[in-house]
Amino acid sequence: MSDTRTVVLVEGVSDRSAIEALAERRGRNLAAEDISLVAMGGATNIGTYLRRFGPAGRDLRLAGLCDVGEEGHFRRGLERAGLGFDLGRSDLEALGFFVCVADLEDELIRALGTATVERVVEAQGELGSFRTLQKQPAWRGGTTHAQLRRFMGSGGGRKIRYAAPLVAALDLDRVPRPLDMLLTHLSGSHTR
Repeated sequence: MSDTRTVVLVEGVSDRSAIEALAERRGRNLAAEDISLVAMGGATNIGTYLRRFGPAGRDLRLAGLCDVGEEGHFRRGLERAGLGFDLGRSDLEALGFFVCVADLEDELIRALGTATVERVVEAQGELGSFRTLQKQPAWRGGTTHAQLRRFMGSGGGRKIRYAAPLVAALDLDRVPRPLDMLLTHLSGSHTR
Protein backbone atom coordinates (compact mmCIF):
# COMPACT_ATOMS: atom_id res chain seq x y z
CA MET A 1 0.00 0.00 0.00
CA SER A 2 3.01 2.31 0.03
CA ASP A 3 2.27 3.61 -3.50
CA THR A 4 -1.47 3.83 -2.91
CA ARG A 5 -3.11 7.16 -3.65
CA THR A 6 -6.72 6.02 -3.41
CA VAL A 7 -8.32 3.64 -0.93
CA VAL A 8 -11.72 2.13 -1.63
CA LEU A 9 -13.44 1.08 1.58
CA VAL A 10 -15.91 -1.78 1.24
CA GLU A 11 -17.78 -3.82 3.80
CA GLY A 12 -16.42 -7.24 2.92
CA VAL A 13 -14.40 -9.51 0.69
CA SER A 14 -17.31 -10.19 -1.68
CA ASP A 15 -17.58 -6.47 -2.47
CA ARG A 16 -13.85 -6.27 -3.09
CA SER A 17 -14.01 -9.35 -5.37
CA ALA A 18 -16.88 -7.89 -7.39
CA ILE A 19 -15.07 -4.56 -7.90
CA GLU A 20 -11.85 -6.33 -8.89
CA ALA A 21 -13.73 -8.54 -11.36
CA LEU A 22 -15.55 -5.60 -12.94
CA ALA A 23 -12.36 -3.53 -13.20
CA GLU A 24 -10.64 -6.45 -14.91
CA ARG A 25 -13.54 -6.87 -17.34
CA ARG A 26 -13.21 -3.20 -18.20
CA GLY A 27 -9.48 -3.61 -18.82
CA ARG A 28 -8.38 -1.75 -15.72
CA ASN A 29 -5.57 -2.62 -13.34
CA LEU A 30 -6.47 -0.86 -10.11
CA ALA A 31 -3.12 -1.62 -8.46
CA ALA A 32 -1.32 -0.01 -11.41
CA GLU A 33 -3.58 3.02 -10.91
CA ASP A 34 -2.44 3.17 -7.25
CA ILE A 35 -5.89 2.15 -6.03
CA SER A 36 -6.23 -0.27 -3.11
CA LEU A 37 -9.47 -2.04 -2.23
CA VAL A 38 -9.87 -2.56 1.51
CA ALA A 39 -12.44 -5.01 2.90
CA MET A 40 -13.16 -3.59 6.37
CA GLY A 41 -14.89 -6.61 7.89
CA GLY A 42 -18.17 -4.71 8.23
CA ALA A 43 -19.44 -1.15 7.91
CA THR A 44 -19.12 -0.47 11.63
CA ASN A 45 -15.33 -0.46 11.16
CA ILE A 46 -15.37 2.53 8.83
CA GLY A 47 -14.22 5.00 11.52
CA THR A 48 -11.03 3.02 12.07
CA TYR A 49 -10.24 2.99 8.37
CA LEU A 50 -11.11 6.66 7.88
CA ARG A 51 -8.74 7.58 10.73
CA ARG A 52 -6.03 5.44 9.13
CA PHE A 53 -6.42 6.59 5.52
CA GLY A 54 -8.39 9.86 5.71
CA PRO A 55 -7.41 13.46 6.52
CA ALA A 56 -6.18 12.66 10.06
CA GLY A 57 -4.13 9.68 8.83
CA ARG A 58 -2.39 9.16 5.49
CA ASP A 59 -4.68 11.72 3.79
CA LEU A 60 -5.35 9.51 0.78
CA ARG A 61 -8.17 9.92 -1.70
CA LEU A 62 -11.11 7.87 -0.43
CA ALA A 63 -14.04 6.10 -2.03
CA GLY A 64 -16.35 3.32 -0.99
CA LEU A 65 -19.33 1.06 -1.46
CA CYS A 66 -21.92 -0.01 1.09
CA ASP A 67 -25.34 -1.59 1.48
CA VAL A 68 -28.30 0.71 2.11
CA GLY A 69 -28.64 -0.69 5.63
CA GLU A 70 -25.10 0.47 6.39
CA GLU A 71 -25.38 3.91 4.81
CA GLY A 72 -25.77 5.56 8.22
CA HIS A 73 -22.48 4.09 9.46
CA PHE A 74 -20.71 5.42 6.38
CA ARG A 75 -22.38 8.83 6.64
CA ARG A 76 -21.55 9.26 10.35
CA GLY A 77 -17.99 8.03 9.82
CA LEU A 78 -17.37 10.48 6.99
CA GLU A 79 -18.85 13.33 9.02
CA ARG A 80 -16.70 12.47 12.07
CA ALA A 81 -13.64 12.36 9.80
CA GLY A 82 -14.39 15.96 8.78
CA LEU A 83 -15.47 15.12 5.24
CA GLY A 84 -18.83 16.84 5.40
CA PHE A 85 -21.79 17.75 7.54
CA ASP A 86 -25.38 16.51 7.30
CA LEU A 87 -24.43 14.39 4.30
CA GLY A 88 -27.19 13.20 1.97
CA ARG A 89 -26.93 10.49 -0.68
CA SER A 90 -25.78 12.94 -3.36
CA ASP A 91 -23.12 14.28 -0.97
CA LEU A 92 -21.87 10.74 -0.37
CA GLU A 93 -21.65 10.18 -4.12
CA ALA A 94 -19.77 13.44 -4.60
CA LEU A 95 -17.24 12.11 -2.07
CA GLY A 96 -17.00 8.84 -4.00
CA PHE A 97 -19.14 6.67 -1.71
CA PHE A 98 -21.92 4.71 -3.39
CA VAL A 99 -24.86 2.86 -1.86
CA CYS A 100 -26.33 -0.44 -3.06
CA VAL A 101 -30.11 -0.82 -2.96
CA ALA A 102 -30.47 -3.58 -0.36
CA ASP A 103 -27.00 -5.05 -0.98
CA LEU A 104 -24.56 -5.89 -3.74
CA GLU A 105 -26.09 -9.33 -4.32
CA ASP A 106 -29.50 -7.71 -4.82
CA GLU A 107 -27.97 -5.29 -7.34
CA LEU A 108 -26.32 -8.13 -9.27
CA ILE A 109 -29.43 -10.34 -9.27
CA ARG A 110 -31.56 -7.45 -10.61
CA ALA A 111 -28.99 -6.61 -13.29
CA LEU A 112 -28.59 -10.22 -14.41
CA GLY A 113 -32.14 -11.50 -13.99
CA THR A 114 -32.96 -14.62 -12.01
CA ALA A 115 -32.62 -17.02 -14.96
CA THR A 116 -29.01 -15.95 -15.56
CA VAL A 117 -28.20 -16.14 -11.85
CA GLU A 118 -29.62 -19.66 -11.74
CA ARG A 119 -27.33 -20.58 -14.66
CA VAL A 120 -24.36 -19.20 -12.68
CA VAL A 121 -25.46 -21.24 -9.63
CA GLU A 122 -25.70 -24.32 -11.86
CA ALA A 123 -22.24 -23.68 -13.32
CA GLN A 124 -20.91 -23.54 -9.75
CA GLY A 125 -22.43 -26.97 -9.08
CA GLU A 126 -24.92 -25.71 -6.51
CA LEU A 127 -28.25 -25.77 -8.30
CA GLY A 128 -29.35 -28.77 -6.19
CA SER A 129 -28.61 -26.83 -3.00
CA PHE A 130 -30.57 -23.87 -4.33
CA ARG A 131 -33.55 -26.09 -5.21
CA THR A 132 -33.44 -27.49 -1.65
CA LEU A 133 -33.65 -23.95 -0.25
CA GLN A 134 -36.61 -23.20 -2.53
CA LYS A 135 -38.49 -26.18 -1.06
CA GLN A 136 -38.04 -25.05 2.54
CA PRO A 137 -41.34 -23.86 4.09
CA ALA A 138 -39.97 -20.39 4.83
CA TRP A 139 -38.96 -19.86 1.19
CA ARG A 140 -41.50 -21.92 -0.75
CA GLY A 141 -43.82 -19.00 -1.52
CA GLY A 142 -41.10 -16.40 -2.08
CA THR A 143 -39.95 -14.91 -5.33
CA THR A 144 -36.97 -16.45 -7.08
CA HIS A 145 -35.16 -13.13 -6.57
CA ALA A 146 -35.64 -13.30 -2.78
CA GLN A 147 -34.67 -16.97 -2.75
CA LEU A 148 -31.47 -16.25 -4.66
CA ARG A 149 -30.57 -13.41 -2.27
CA ARG A 150 -31.05 -15.75 0.67
CA PHE A 151 -29.04 -18.46 -1.05
CA MET A 152 -26.14 -16.06 -1.71
CA GLY A 153 -26.19 -15.01 1.95
CA SER A 154 -26.23 -18.56 3.30
CA GLY A 155 -23.44 -21.09 3.37
CA GLY A 156 -19.85 -20.45 4.29
CA GLY A 157 -18.34 -17.87 1.99
CA ARG A 158 -21.00 -18.14 -0.72
CA LYS A 159 -21.13 -14.35 -1.27
CA ILE A 160 -17.39 -14.35 -1.81
CA ARG A 161 -17.46 -17.37 -4.15
CA TYR A 162 -20.22 -15.86 -6.31
CA ALA A 163 -19.05 -12.24 -6.57
CA ALA A 164 -16.69 -12.72 -9.52
CA PRO A 165 -18.84 -15.29 -11.42
CA LEU A 166 -21.89 -13.00 -11.18
CA VAL A 167 -19.87 -10.02 -12.43
CA ALA A 168 -18.46 -12.21 -15.22
CA ALA A 169 -22.03 -12.95 -16.35
CA LEU A 170 -22.98 -9.25 -16.52
CA ASP A 171 -23.71 -7.49 -19.76
CA LEU A 172 -21.36 -4.51 -19.44
CA ASP A 173 -24.22 -2.23 -20.50
CA ARG A 174 -26.22 -3.37 -17.44
CA VAL A 175 -23.70 -2.92 -14.61
CA PRO A 176 -25.45 -2.00 -11.34
CA ARG A 177 -25.41 1.75 -10.81
CA PRO A 178 -23.30 1.80 -7.59
CA LEU A 179 -20.57 -0.37 -9.14
CA ASP A 180 -20.61 1.59 -12.39
CA MET A 181 -20.48 4.94 -10.60
CA LEU A 182 -17.67 3.78 -8.30
CA LEU A 183 -15.47 2.67 -11.20
CA THR A 184 -16.26 5.86 -13.09
CA HIS A 185 -15.31 7.88 -10.00
CA LEU A 186 -12.06 5.93 -9.72
CA SER A 187 -11.14 6.77 -13.31
CA GLY A 188 -9.79 10.08 -12.08
CA SER A 189 -7.93 8.57 -9.10
CA HIS A 190 -4.48 8.66 -10.60
CA THR A 191 -4.78 12.38 -11.42
CA ARG A 192 -4.75 13.60 -7.81
